[in-house]
Amino acid sequence: MIHWRTFPTREAQTYALANAVVAGLDEALTIRPRVLLALSGGTSPKPFLAQLARLPVAWRDINITLVDDRWLPDTHADSNARLIGETLLPGATGAQWLPLVDTSADAKLQVRTLNDTWTHGVPQVCVLGMGEDGHTASLFADAPQWHEAITTQEKFVLVQPQQAPYTRVSWSLSALAASDRLLLQIQGKAKRAVLEAAQAQPQDNAISRLIHREGVKIDVFWSEE
Repeated sequence: MIHWRTFPTREAQTYALANAVVAGLDEALTIRPRVLLALSGGTSPKPFLAQLARLPVAWRDINITLVDDRWLPDTHADSNARLIGETLLPGATGAQWLPLVDTSADAKLQVRTLNDTWTHGVPQVCVLGMGEDGHTASLFADAPQWHEAITTQEKFVLVQPQQAPYTRVSWSLSALAASDRLLLQIQGKAKRAVLEAAQAQPQDNAISRLIHREGVKIDVFWSEE
């Protein structure tokens, strides 16, 4: 199920999304001592992450991770970990940062280790993005690992998309679906059309698979620009 929230500008969307994340974290902290927040990388979330860093949050009780990351060192310009480190972490004093990528290890071994040793559960608040091909996180339908990514009960998968650059580590579809609160940030008419089509009938892309999964609710934050 999708709940749409529409905004005339990206600035308005940014403020609303940041406030919604804080509300979700605060609510989760009333029933558990620590909360897991999973965030997306890329270019769209930058203003949102910067705004979130300015808001009052009990960061000492928050674990922060990513919904996906590229298999790159965290000094690389395209690393999602670098984005979080530059935008959110300076303001999130006391939060525990849980990266997905360790390029000193073999990629397959790293994903296996994550699945074997992860003790933090699934996110209480998860902020997703979406591509115009309908991918979310790094669940690309053209990847050889597509079937595994949408069927496994493991939390993490290694993904090698054919059209997008870099090998990725991503939360699996089942893990995303199990998150307590899912929020989706998108902009523009093209992405709205993709999401509406994915909602209208099941399609072979990640966002449609997630929407049509039983019990899943997604709060969509959409701005026209």
